[in-house]
Amino acid sequence: MALVGKVGRREEVVAACAGAQALGIHPGMAATHARAMVSDLDFRPAEPEADAAMLDRLALQAIRRWSPVAAVTLDDGIWIDLTGCAHLHGGEDRFCRRLVAFCRRIGFTARVGVADTPGAAHALARFGRGDPIQVAPPSGAVEALGPLPIAALRLTPTVLTAARKFGFERISDLLPVARGPLARRLGLPAITRLDQALGSVAEPITPREDVEVPRVERRLLEPIGTAEAIEQVMGDLLADLADVLQAKGLGARSVQLTGLRIDGSEQVVAVGTSRPTREASHLLRLLKLRIERIDPGMGIEQFWLTAPHTEPLDAVDLGAVLAGDTIVRDPSRLVDVIAGRIGADRVFRIAPVESHVPERAVARSDPNQEPGEWPKWPRPIRLFARPEPLSRVIALMPDQPPKRFEWRGKPYKVVAGDGPERVHGEWWRREGEVWAVRDYYRVEDETGGRYWVFRRGDGFEDQTGDLSWWMHGVFG
Repeated sequence: MALVGKVGRREEVVAACAGAQALGIHPGMAATHARAMVSDLDFRPAEPEADAAMLDRLALQAIRRWSPVAAVTLDDGIWIDLTGCAHLHGGEDRFCRRLVAFCRRIGFTARVGVADTPGAAHALARFGRGDPIQVAPPSGAVEALGPLPIAALRLTPTVLTAARKFGFERISDLLPVARGPLARRLGLPAITRLDQALGSVAEPITPREDVEVPRVERRLLEPIGTAEAIEQVMGDLLADLADVLQAKGLGARSVQLTGLRIDGSEQVVAVGTSRPTREASHLLRLLKLRIERIDPGMGIEQFWLTAPHTEPLDAVDLGAVLAGDTIVRDPSRLVDVIAGRIGADRVFRIAPVESHVPERAVARSDPNQEPGEWPKWPRPIRLFARPEPLSRVIALMPDQPPKRFEWRGKPYKVVAGDGPERVHGEWWRREGEVWAVRDYYRVEDETGGRYWVFRRGDGFEDQTGDLSWWMHGVFG
């Protein structure tokens, strides 16, 4: 299949599927030439308006689910600003894989580029080779962009023709050339595109506005710059936003404050909550933690507050609480405050997982949710993420606890022990655990320290383990 559209005064192929490209059809080819080459090719008229509407819907989806800053770029993609949002989706790599899978589910193939600048991400997504997910390391735009063709800089056909005339084929060919001679050869717009991709010139993304996102605004008579004045504006905006959210029956999961300085630049701070809320005092407490990140410059003359992520929030029945019948303790406020100081990914609960292997029997969970019931097995207070090897172990085979061992270069003499507790490998996970056996012991040394150690193997069959000893936890 190939799509045909009118470019100037002639009809050209504007898009072609992989099968058509294998037959020699490529975008930019005259439609008459393409029909002559492959007479039975499925030609259909291009619909740029429908494409633009679809991309706009994708950008709106990105704003509502992934990032508050997203916009359509050219006619074949979208920009998503992951600054401050990547950890909410499990990191950049996991988000990219989920994004590619999402596009596949709705019937599209996709390429994703991640970089420090919009221009570099744009270039990697369209001209990167190999894997459909191209991630440039931080401050690595030069190395990532160097091998790409200069067309990746979004240059006009006239500039590309001039570049080929002077022998410029890749972006790395442009880097050693002084800016003055390069501007005379290719023009200032080409220099601007290069500097934008490398981060020397800012290229702000104008986000697609979601009309359904709750938003309130304040225009000030005079610019302000003190923390006290900014805090007062925050309180007024949050009170207005709470009314808007209440009217819609919503609670905010994230709030973004934007301040417009008199020089035209913007200052943006955002906070998130673990549960939907519209309590102005709680949100104000979180936003106050971000005041120090606001640089007022010569003064801020306009503020607007949005809630990019909202969830339904019904009225709360406070009758029992007001009557004194019960005390409701909601940890979400404490979680939000701590997360605002040290990061949301560092606040979690430990929840049990159905697994006999100790290091797989726990997982991080939502700090606001009560974990399930823990098994009755005795487990150490501190369980290591990975067992640590023991050396110079003396133990009677096959089922006696060790009498002596060395751990982290220090000898330990055992005066009491209990065990073994046998744990078999989970054969359904991988073949290496079909015959794996661990024998765990609780031991106590002469100073009163209590440890959880295990031996690999049952002492009879070689395939169950190599009889090495390991430290897996400390009882305290």
